[in-house]
Amino acid sequence: MDQLANWWDGTELWIAGLPFIPQVVLVLAVMIPVCFGIAWLLDRVLSAVFAAVGRAESVDAGVRSDVHTELEGS
Repeated sequence: MDQLANWWDGTELWIAGLPFIPQVVLVLAVMIPVCFGIAWLLDRVLSAVFAAVGRAESVDAGVRSDVHTELEGS
């Protein structure tokens, strides 16, 4: 555990020692894919949970909800 903590501290100090623009680029290059992956994983997990409890969203190709049609009443 100490090795992981030492590695984390070293990485944190290295990032903090960079100028502002490289910090931003590095953090965005890492965080955007990580956040996308977490969102994708949560979407899959929650879809499976909702399907398991019977709350899955059914998609019927024959039924289409059109906002403009509903508002105009036609």
